[in-house]
Amino acid sequence: MGLRPEHEIHTRRKGLNMGVGLMLGAFVILVMLLTFTKITSAEFQIPASQANGVGVQTGGGSN
Repeated sequence: MGLRPEHEIHTRRKGLNMGVGLMLGAFVILVMLLTFTKITSAEFQIPASQANGVGVQTGGGSN
């Protein structure tokens, strides 16, 4: 029993899927480049809330 030839709609969908995959890959690369550019800039600083640890309270509370 041989393989049946691929239907025409599958050929069209394959092209669309390749286009969507390439656009998704380009978007991921863009986000990575923007993130890398932001964290390597001279004025980048970690926010104080994250520098001291998430969930850690630093003074100012009356318990």
